[in-house]
Amino acid sequence: MKTNVLAVVGSPLRRWAKNQSPLYLMLLPGVVLLFLFSYWPMFGLIMAFTDFQPKKGFLGSPFVGLKWFEYLFYNSPDFSQVLLNTVVIALLKIAVGTFASIVFALLLNEVVGRWFKKTVQTITYLPNFLSWVVIGGMVVDLLSQQGIVNRIIHAFGFDDIPFLQSNHWFRTVIVASDVWKNFGFGAVLYLAAIAGINPELYEACVVDGGGKWRRMRHITLPGIVPTLIMLSTLNLGNILNAGQDQILILYNPLVYETGDILDTFAYRSGIVNVQYSFATAVGFFKSLVGLAFILMANRLSIRFASRRIF
Repeated sequence: MKTNVLAVVGSPLRRWAKNQSPLYLMLLPGVVLLFLFSYWPMFGLIMAFTDFQPKKGFLGSPFVGLKWFEYLFYNSPDFSQVLLNTVVIALLKIAVGTFASIVFALLLNEVVGRWFKKTVQTITYLPNFLSWVVIGGMVVDLLSQQGIVNRIIHAFGFDDIPFLQSNHWFRTVIVASDVWKNFGFGAVLYLAAIAGINPELYEACVVDGGGKWRRMRHITLPGIVPTLIMLSTLNLGNILNAGQDQILILYNPLVYETGDILDTFAYRSGIVNVQYSFATAVGFFKSLVGLAFILMANRLSIRFASRRIF
């Protein structure tokens, strides 16, 4: 009897192993990389609660509790300004980038010539594949004191503008360059949403005498609202990700007042000033806030877009 039971139970298990094991083997390298580079380094968070000394290691350094968090919130002279910079830059990128992507997608959707539409879409999408090292070098060359932009300004009789050395201009440069790099990719997402709208709605609007602007206002825009809501809620999880790579390449001590964000602040504290524990506390705080925003974004996506993020 026992043999029969084992045979009955074991048969589905063998079939499952035969059918599913290749898929899990294919997944294994990704899981290993995820563990090594995403989960295993989290052990280093212990530095935020110790006075870390490299020669004593993670477990040998003296435990100090919440000392570095207290210093961050109450005694750090730069934290409030850095947090404000992070939120302002991130919100500006989300707002301006979303607006630019929607407007460009709506305009491109009205283009009749297929070859011209595909060419423009490819050209605007291309910068998304370039790294910030390349984009940053281009921005520096264009906006430097001897760059082409300042030469044009000087040719019209105006004084040169220190775009990358002025707190007044730096955020504008950061947001504008980020939008230029990414709005083509955002437009692709909205064009995909537009392609999913029922063509019969447009035909009915034409029969009723509706022109392009009326079709855009009453059909296209409402049709992409679910996508807009979902992407906007997803962006909430990145509210403290203001672009570390971009700002590290473009900023300098003259614009710390408006350009220094949590990521660059942690970099300078930990790598430049060798304050490992304090830098870990800054990163830990950013991660906790980001997690809270991601959970909130998931709830908002379920409620307003009827879609789950996870």
